[in-house]
Amino acid sequence: MRRVVHPIETESYQILRSRVDTAELPALCRAAVERIVHTTADPTWVGDVVAEESALSAGVTALRAGVPVVTDVRMVAAGITAHETVIALDLPGVAELASEADLTRSAAGIRLAARHWPAGAVWAIGNAPTALAELVRLTVAGAVRPALVVGVPVGFVGAVESKAALRTAGIAALSTRTERGGAAVAAAAVNALLYFEEQEN
Repeated sequence: MRRVVHPIETESYQILRSRVDTAELPALCRAAVERIVHTTADPTWVGDVVAEESALSAGVTALRAGVPVVTDVRMVAAGITAHETVIALDLPGVAELASEADLTRSAAGIRLAARHWPAGAVWAIGNAPTALAELVRLTVAGAVRPALVVGVPVGFVGAVESKAALRTAGIAALSTRTERGGAAVAAAAVNALLYFEEQEN
């Protein structure tokens, strides 16, 4: 994709790099971390974000092949304007499945989305820890095979645990170590991969 980079963004990156050193990070990890820092104006994300370069590379390959980005909520999708997104929470039957299976709506949306996109999609979870926990469960069970999971739900209940489970499950992923995360962070990580080639150029 091609976009015009606004001078304010260019200046923001110059300020960012004057305040925090990301030069030792591999290229895709650096792109993701820096876009999260740029989005939040918070350099302390360096060290909180966890990702393997090979996982992010798989995500870039999938995105360039045109796979959808499946998000847990609308706010994540709203931040990804340059690629097709699917909002799991908005799929038909979410409320009914949540009631029948005693799930949160976020988790029910992920379960339904996995039936529609069982292989190859990029998943971006930025809101509900229960959504990420369900995605990890389904992946471990072999019901879904993501190309990449951006798993950064936010919260004091279940967020750290769901992200730790993601990292230990052997899934290609980007996550954060702490309770922090959110829709803007998830969207920023995906955008970093979408913008990567032009940023390098």
